[in-house]
Amino acid sequence: MIKIRKSNERGHFDHGWLDTYHSFSFGDYHDPQNMGFSLLRVINEDQIDGGGGFPTHPHRDMEIVSYVVDGALEHQDTLGNKTVIKPGEVQRMTAGTGIRHSEANHFRDRKTHLLQIWFLPAKQGETPSYDQKSFLKDFESKNFVLVGSSDGKNGSVVINQDVEMYVGKFKKNETLSHPLNSSRCQWVQMIKGSTEINGQRLEAGDGMAMAMEDAFRVNALAEAEFILFDMPR
Repeated sequence: MIKIRKSNERGHFDHGWLDTYHSFSFGDYHDPQNMGFSLLRVINEDQIDGGGGFPTHPHRDMEIVSYVVDGALEHQDTLGNKTVIKPGEVQRMTAGTGIRHSEANHFRDRKTHLLQIWFLPAKQGETPSYDQKSFLKDFESKNFVLVGSSDGKNGSVVINQDVEMYVGKFKKNETLSHPLNSSRCQWVQMIKGSTEINGQRLEAGDGMAMAMEDAFRVNALAEAEFILFDMPR
């Protein structure tokens, strides 16, 4: 089973300081046909203007992952973390029983481009926690890197849910065949470029739901960047 959600089918809001696309229902965007996919609840693709950001606000009982594409994101939270997230890095925040945080563009003269991703937690009421890791060295020798998992294998960020999160950064004409468990499902989120994945052409911003597939097959038609989420059905 393969189903494509084109980039222009997503919810879109331009708030001036924030240009954002929602793959699933979020905030003022409500689409009963797209409330999430498996464990995924939110994929927001955000472009934050220089000096802009989200003021301090609360979350609870959600696994929140930030992936910066370009620019840099400043993070502060009630656990005492004060960090900057750069391209090649992944941030995970377990909201659990409750956490307050702010996120802002680290730069005043350029945009920051990121994906904000929420997973439903494996268990509610967890102790809030934070993790952030760089995968720049991995991408020096690999075009497909595991960046998040339930057990932190291969140095990935621990996500408190049964999910594996991979980032692909492909040059034109590079290919990949990655085995899949056909009893699970996957979501692909294109970020940049153009690819053919399992026979389907995907462009920047497109998403694709997959199920009952035994392999993830990529042919980069141009330089491309994407995320693959592997989850239970």
